[in-house]
Amino acid sequence: MAGGAARTRTREDLERAVRAVAALFDTDTVYVIGSQAILLVNPGAPEELRRSSEIDMYPGNAKDWELAQADPDAEASELISAVLGFGSAFHQRHGFYVDGVDEETAILPPDWLDRANSSIVRDGDRSIKVIAPRSEDLIVSKLCRLDEKDRAFIRAFNADDPLDLLEIRVRLEATSAAESVKKRARRFLDEIRRDHGALPE
Repeated sequence: MAGGAARTRTREDLERAVRAVAALFDTDTVYVIGSQAILLVNPGAPEELRRSSEIDMYPGNAKDWELAQADPDAEASELISAVLGFGSAFHQRHGFYVDGVDEETAILPPDWLDRANSSIVRDGDRSIKVIAPRSEDLIVSKLCRLDEKDRAFIRAFNADDPLDLLEIRVRLEATSAAESVKKRARRFLDEIRRDHGALPE
């Protein structure tokens, strides 16, 4: 399917990746972060928000799996990338790949799990719980990295569904990001505010 791969990700892609990660680690919980976390609750989001060739995931039992391995340096994220990542048979077959990450990959508010989105994906008789950040928390993680793809994603999201910039700012300040990172994010939020008139000066 790689040659005719869709340009945008779908809910079906997300579920396929969830099943693959769950099977690889024999787990019933999978976390999805990064831009394609949006597929969990808004699979019909604008194409600009679903233009990614990767879905970032980690299994809920990652730490236990690593401790159980004979190799003390084994990392769940590396196994995901090797088996399901860029250039893998999975990638070639389905036209997208899974990027192995962990709970420290994205900078998120410390209480993001308290309000996280969740859904159940079925795999035969098995139920897999999928957990992803809420939209505001996802935007915060994008602000903390803020490369060109992140800027484009945030702007596209705001154009489709205007952000509560005050709440975003509160959650940004609660993160462990360095002050220089927060300062850059604040400047970008100010740009959005001025461009869209979202908040008074």
